[in-house]
Amino acid sequence: MRRWVLAIAILSAASAAALFLGAEAQAVQQQGHQTERISGSAGDVLEDNPVGRLKVYVYDLPSKYNKKLLKKDPRCLNHMFAAEIFMHRFLLSSAVRTFNPEEADWFYTPVYTTCDLTPSGLPLPFKSPRMMRSAIELIATNWPYWNRSEGADHFFVTPHDFGACFHYQEEKAIGRGILPLLQRATLVQTFGQKNHVCLKDGSITIPPFAPPQKMQAHLIPADTPRSIFVYFRGLFYDTSNDPEGGYYARGARASVWENFKNNPLFDISTDHPPTYYEDMQRSVFCLCPLGWAPWSPRLVEAVVFGCIPVIIADDIVLPFADAIPWEEIGVFVAEEDVPKLDSILTSIPTDVILRKQRLLANPSMKQAMLFPQPAQAGDAFHQILNGLARKLPHGDNVFLKPGERVLNWTAGPPGDLKPW
Repeated sequence: MRRWVLAIAILSAASAAALFLGAEAQAVQQQGHQTERISGSAGDVLEDNPVGRLKVYVYDLPSKYNKKLLKKDPRCLNHMFAAEIFMHRFLLSSAVRTFNPEEADWFYTPVYTTCDLTPSGLPLPFKSPRMMRSAIELIATNWPYWNRSEGADHFFVTPHDFGACFHYQEEKAIGRGILPLLQRATLVQTFGQKNHVCLKDGSITIPPFAPPQKMQAHLIPADTPRSIFVYFRGLFYDTSNDPEGGYYARGARASVWENFKNNPLFDISTDHPPTYYEDMQRSVFCLCPLGWAPWSPRLVEAVVFGCIPVIIADDIVLPFADAIPWEEIGVFVAEEDVPKLDSILTSIPTDVILRKQRLLANPSMKQAMLFPQPAQAGDAFHQILNGLARKLPHGDNVFLKPGERVLNWTAGPPGDLKPW
């Protein structure tokens, strides 16, 4: 079995290197290297240019809702939920921005709901509902646009584990539910699980933030073989938040460890070595099991480094699912089938593996998963705009009749109603 793994013809790290070249250099490089065209179910939306198809008005909020929070704790720029900050920065200089709200298709309210960190750098969203309510009250008082639709032509970035439910533990997030004032708005959120109360209908699901510059710094030589069959680094048990050990990852990660810790085909550990990115570039398959939420930056890293993502998260709603052919680039394993991971992966034909790697090598695929600074054509920012553009024109149900009200301003847990 080991010989089969080492002998397989694997695309090199050159595919990852292509991501970090300029667009012009990529075009030159691809003249001599054919990559398969990527098609999404919505029709090649990876290549769509949203500029000219929508206009976005960015509310100018007091800095206490955004920039002041970041100044207080710059670590907010580096965690997996930083998309809310970079989306704000992107829109401020984007060609879709309009300074005339009367011509806007969408209104964006920049509230950094995850920039309240513990000493260890983990976001705690306990103040987020009050902060969001306060921001909505502000725009409803000072501009007429929220009131005419009660937010149906507004979008918010809510990137925490369970989106606008604003809690890091699933049971409590479900009990809280989505902030009632956001029930008509469009949410741009990382959380995605089918039929879950924290995934709002019509949400745009996005990848978590992973730092492009950091990944670029860890590229390895192009001729490095992929000599690791299955790779994973991360928690298998979260004893601090799940002391009995049965709830975290619904037991899927624990099952990986219990079944494959001694399997020579599996390089798995709780250690996070300095060679983590390099190791992913040496791997054929990278495990992407759910944790507390369905997915993490591990999925982004796998795509960027050309490591076939093995997605273990039942009912997951993946980022930009109408643009990225996840079924073609990844492997999906049901949580109950984790004990059979070795036989599932070793039974995949070599030509199927090679095709997945060719698709992963396409720079457009990698670009769509990243929030680069500055923005680049086809990146995650543009995929979000594509998602917003596809919702246009707004239907007749968006704008309310004079005196009509849908939302209840006093709905929600009592703590959410306190002043912020």
